[in-house]
Amino acid sequence: MFANLESTQVVFSKPKILFMVAAFLSLVLSVTLWYTGSKDQGIFVGLWVPSILSLGNLVLTNDRSSQ
Repeated sequence: MFANLESTQVVFSKPKILFMVAAFLSLVLSVTLWYTGSKDQGIFVGLWVPSILSLGNLVLTNDRSSQ
């Protein structure tokens, strides 16, 4: 049944890895702030995660609408 499945390899570019690492570090910092008692700062830093990922998506996506 599964004999015909091919192995696929996911390759990330260096800029994409940079944005993913920045978002992950923001998440870790946010959780650290939250559990050390700085809940407001933890929430603020936690809001950076989707912002960083959105910026990465915007920067790394080719703009095809202007062609």
